[in-house]
Amino acid sequence: PFPSRVQHSSRKPNESMRLVVVTIIGVVFGFFIGISFPTVSITKLHFPSSIVSYIEDKNSGLTAQAILNHAWISARNARGNASESSSNTTMKIYVPTNPRGAEMLAPGIIASESDFNAHRLWGDPAEDLPFKPKYLVTFTVGIAQKDNINRAVQKFSDDFAILLFHYDGHVTEWEEFEWSKRAIHISVLKQAKWWYAKRFLHPDIVAPYEYIFIWDEDLGVDHFNGEEYIKLVKKYQLEISQPGLEPDKGLTWQMTKRRGDREVHKDTEERPGWCTDPHLPPCAAFVEIMAPVFSRDAWRCVWHMIQNDLVHGWGLDFALRKCVEPAHEKIGVVDSQWIVHQVVPSLGNQGQAENGKAPWEGVRERCRKEWGIFQTRIAEADKAYYEMMGVTPPNVTFV
Repeated sequence: PFPSRVQHSSRKPNESMRLVVVTIIGVVFGFFIGISFPTVSITKLHFPSSIVSYIEDKNSGLTAQAILNHAWISARNARGNASESSSNTTMKIYVPTNPRGAEMLAPGIIASESDFNAHRLWGDPAEDLPFKPKYLVTFTVGIAQKDNINRAVQKFSDDFAILLFHYDGHVTEWEEFEWSKRAIHISVLKQAKWWYAKRFLHPDIVAPYEYIFIWDEDLGVDHFNGEEYIKLVKKYQLEISQPGLEPDKGLTWQMTKRRGDREVHKDTEERPGWCTDPHLPPCAAFVEIMAPVFSRDAWRCVWHMIQNDLVHGWGLDFALRKCVEPAHEKIGVVDSQWIVHQVVPSLGNQGQAENGKAPWEGVRERCRKEWGIFQTRIAEADKAYYEMMGVTPPNVTFV
């Protein structure tokens, strides 16, 4: 009937109007978001289900103002969360160039190096050390060599810090010497020099010292002066060195034999067949392990080469050349400041008698065994490196 057709026609304009309103609201909503929240990702706006329902249901009574209110709240929350996340990330410290394990510290607070300087328990820390030693001298000692060490210490000025490694447990007995009260004492029973060096002379601990002396206890020093020795080491730019040895006593290698006609020498002639190259040990680039002196840069390399389980250091002297370049120029013997090796087997007596062998025999056997182990390890390490690099290894043999 006619009335019903009139009623149907009246609904069409209403539906069209609603469609126009929805379109306008959508445009306004998008424009509002675009100009007000340029940093907010639309994908992060979580619309209430009522908005979705309105779009799907043309009969919804939700107004444009309600849509904008919901958009404002969602956008504000999203921006707040993003800002908080960005702030947390920015405020976190991470410096990959810091020492391992300290990446989360600001670089300005990192103290990566230390020393053996004793500090007071009171007063201003800045006033604790009016004077700092430039060099470090270490001796591995037993009480039987107390007087000999006392004579040796007298050859070093206050520029040299003294550190004693005690292998026999006797420490308080050294207090009769005034210098001993200022020295650093480390005591662990029945250990060798290189055991102590690996554990207590880390490069970051001895970094403040220009040169590090790692000496045995049985050295005669009547013809030695620490200050003069340092002058010669610097003059000839030696990174690794030792005093010349008195030719008539305790001599093993020609290279370390003192020469009376010069201040320093860096090479020698050995027995036939001992040197495959005149620039290689034992004819050059070589000092013994009884009284070596290292620059701090050379020691940083050498310390890493010392094996944790090989305590006697045998074989190390042939490998020192790996830590300086050119080794035949940077390693040498100081002739005009020389010492005497007294060959006192005090550490050998710290061994244990086994299978009818004297204590020193067991120690000497261990030394030779360690030498072989070290040779094998360093040869295999070099070989593995060259193979990894696709390079033919050089033909170098160790004595």
